Amino acid sequence: MKYPKEYLEEIKTRLKVSTVVSKYVSLKKRGKEYVGLSPFKNEKTPSFTVNDEKEFYHCFATSEHGNIFDFVMKTQNFKFGEAVKHLANLAGMQPYIFSKQDEEREKKWKIYSSIFLEYVDFYHNQLLKNEKYSKARDYLRNRSLDKDQVKKFKIGFIEKKPNLFEELKTDYQIDDLLETGLFYLDEKKNKYVERFRGRLIFPINNISGQPIALGGRIIEKSDFLAKYVNSPETLFFKKGSNLYNLDLARKLSNKFENIFLVEGYMDVVGLSKNGIENAVANLGTSLTDKQILTLNQFFNDIIICFDGDESGYKAALRAAENSIKDMKPEKQISFLFLPDQEDPDSFVNKNGKEYFFNYSKQNKISIHQFIFNHYKKNTQNNPSSMAIFEKKLRSIANTIKDNYIKKYVLEYFIEKISELTPYTSQNQKNFNTKKTRSLEKTKKYFNESQSLSGVELKEFSLIYLVLDNLNLMQEHIHLLKDIKLFSEVNKQIFEKILFKLNLENNLSVDQLDIDTQLIDKITKFAPIKHILQKKKSNRDHEIIELLEDITRDLNNYDLEFRIQELESKFSKDLSETTFNELKELKKKQNIN
Repeated sequence: MKYPKEYLEEIKTRLKVSTVVSKYVSLKKRGKEYVGLSPFKNEKTPSFTVNDEKEFYHCFATSEHGNIFDFVMKTQNFKFGEAVKHLANLAGMQPYIFSKQDEEREKKWKIYSSIFLEYVDFYHNQLLKNEKYSKARDYLRNRSLDKDQVKKFKIGFIEKKPNLFEELKTDYQIDDLLETGLFYLDEKKNKYVERFRGRLIFPINNISGQPIALGGRIIEKSDFLAKYVNSPETLFFKKGSNLYNLDLARKLSNKFENIFLVEGYMDVVGLSKNGIENAVANLGTSLTDKQILTLNQFFNDIIICFDGDESGYKAALRAAENSIKDMKPEKQISFLFLPDQEDPDSFVNKNGKEYFFNYSKQNKISIHQFIFNHYKKNTQNNPSSMAIFEKKLRSIANTIKDNYIKKYVLEYFIEKISELTPYTSQNQKNFNTKKTRSLEKTKKYFNESQSLSGVELKEFSLIYLVLDNLNLMQEHIHLLKDIKLFSEVNKQIFEKILFKLNLENNLSVDQLDIDTQLIDKITKFAPIKHILQKKKSNRDHEIIELLEDITRDLNNYDLEFRIQELESKFSKDLSETTFNELKELKKKQNIN
């Protein structure tokens, strides 16, 4: 008995070829492809390639070629059925059980998908071509959407008194039409009605790109109609298992590490119109485990960006508490809060793509930070309130399934709580002499400074110099643009400073919204502060000279890292191209 095509397609779309192959072959990224040593032949030079976009692997040494099913069958000596079970398990899907019910389900699916395809195509074409639909087209133009976006997302419009049901019932059984959720029986009038009449429709596709449900939006103001209506759940559509635009966004997983999760269809379409295509929307329900699991199959960083109002904040909090339990060491979940009364669509239309990306970099916060900050705001400074606060955070941390993540999130919560409550033991140890405290302080400073690398100390000097001379740096901002930093935290701080310098005049350190503990650490360990203290005048040209010295040193660090990488590469591939690149970099290093 054959597996349904729908089931096999879902396995293929849930699993990248590189995900499956990398369990058996060590792969390295090279452009859009991955390369590795062939599993079909002993070799020293890699001839085996994997292409996730085209969903195949190819071995140039043996001409072996195929998809994930072929790979598992050939390398693990599996039969097709065994390969399907193995990959379904890897994709987090239930094993397929053949029965008469499954045969019936497969027949129903063919009818269901056929009705949906016909329905979506009809109303999409009507919106594009029918003159009676000019009001809907005007609405889309007013929302800054053009024909390209209408076509890309196959948006349609259904008039207030449609009659497509009468046409469809000549080709399909009434029960089959009703099971799609597109129609229902108005018992008072004893008449079959189209659920989405008078609305723009946004097709919700399954992961393979086939329409399985609709979202509908009214285009006229109404006090008695809901702004949005979603399809009811059916045999083939479960709200908590699907995401709007996932079928298109998943194809970008080789290009982007992150995915924006937004609230509405118009947010996804608006972001796409502005060149931000790595976005999906949940379907009017709280974020579910299944949706997180599905996104984690394709992306390493989920950025949840809900509307900047109270209901958006509450939805974000529900999403945080529900999704923190599914965090994994190699994955991140972050939150991005927009200014009040803004949604992603309006925000990106006003400010553009680059501003949105910069805003996201500077303002997103990790899931555990968001949860801590939320409950901290609602906590009073008394023992009872603090006890409830700690108990709540511990219970949230204990829901995390991965033991490593659970450990570090719990440690983060406890450390942050301890910063809010003074240590009793310290209050009691007043007998310590100033000399002892001084020795301990010196020892602590030495131990902390020993843990910092030379690159980090150089980065501290750069940031310290910029923070100490914000107005001067704004005048010479072009000198800051091509500086490369290496440690992630310092990189984020520096990017935040640059972002603010580009936006505001007469900037002060307080306006930068950088964690004061990080600024204190930079001030404490930046070696350059001793040089500045010795230079009494600190004239502008001296500051610029120091900046140029630091920039040169950081560029040399970058050259050293790149040279090391190329030397390692050359030792393996002995390529003339690699050798020439290495020679050019070493020339630059000598010049610097």
